[in-house]
Amino acid sequence: MKYQIAMDSSANLLSMEGVPFASVPLKIVTDQREFVDEPGLNLDAMLEYLAAYKGRSGTSCPNVGDWLAAFGGADRVFAVTITSALSGCCNAALQARDVYEEEHPGRRVCVLDSLSTGPEMALIAEKLRELIGSGKDFDTIETEIRAYMTHTHLMFTLESLNNMARNGRVSPLIAKACGLLGIRILGQASTEGTLQPLHKCRGEAKALKKLVEEMKKAGYRGGRVRVVHCKNPQAAEELAAQLREEFPDCDLTVGSTTALCSFYAERGGILVGFEDC
Repeated sequence: MKYQIAMDSSANLLSMEGVPFASVPLKIVTDQREFVDEPGLNLDAMLEYLAAYKGRSGTSCPNVGDWLAAFGGADRVFAVTITSALSGCCNAALQARDVYEEEHPGRRVCVLDSLSTGPEMALIAEKLRELIGSGKDFDTIETEIRAYMTHTHLMFTLESLNNMARNGRVSPLIAKACGLLGIRILGQASTEGTLQPLHKCRGEAKALKKLVEEMKKAGYRGGRVRVVHCKNPQAAEELAAQLREEFPDCDLTVGSTTALCSFYAERGGILVGFEDC
């Protein structure tokens, strides 16, 4: 029985060891250029271009054909998508599932709406790899991964909201005020999969301290935590140090955002996925 994990690229995972895996690229588009979230993309060049660009910019999700290709001919597929509250990616994956199962009787696809993005999706991928490796059957894995997803969270702190404003996620006035006043937004992915602001923090140090406080309020007790940053390794390592000080045995890694999360987080942004169990 061949298994496959397929995830859109907002997970910041372009590959994964130990399990058949495919990353389905999203795109960042402007009126003049297109950036595909895949290996080889010059992220610095993309960020510099977008910072100087004054026109419209947005994102484009994979189509049905992209998802079908990512299923890789497997007998059992788990497809994980960015939150359906912000993208049509999940809907495309569901359509691809229907086509795939109709064209290949006996094969099965489970589509998981992460209601999140970034490092929370990475946690889901890691758990799927663990469950597949355990030899459990498809239905058991689906039941257990859906239960696991009720115990994962995403929080973030952002230095700039310019791209959020251009996409209608926040008010342009709020984005401008935050930039002028040096305010960082601290927020989370809500249970409905929307981006929910929690605090406005003046300065990075206060934002990181408050982030740790909010993680503990949400139930973090030292389990898996995945930190990713957009061109801000010092802040990511400082956050990691604070978490390790309180939870010395925590399972923590620090990584970087790829194109999609970099577009929304922008330079300086920090995203954290963690378990409450």
